[in-house]
Amino acid sequence: MNSIITLDPNLCHGKPCIRGLRYPVENVLEWLAAGMTFEEILSDYEDLTHDDILAALSYAARLAHVNRFEKLSA
Repeated sequence: MNSIITLDPNLCHGKPCIRGLRYPVENVLEWLAAGMTFEEILSDYEDLTHDDILAALSYAARLAHVNRFEKLSA
């Protein structure tokens, strides 16, 4: 996944992107959340691959790992 998800401060304001292209991981996740299928995404964005989409999902899953939530008092 390290070669698929890239971080470059000069690209998309430093957001994690797919293979150094101008496709932020957040866009791929938003497309999936909106109901687009892998096939629809790949058809609309021909320079993306199935593995790119899986890498975006894997990246998001790693970010979602937390040990516990604690309520913060104001």
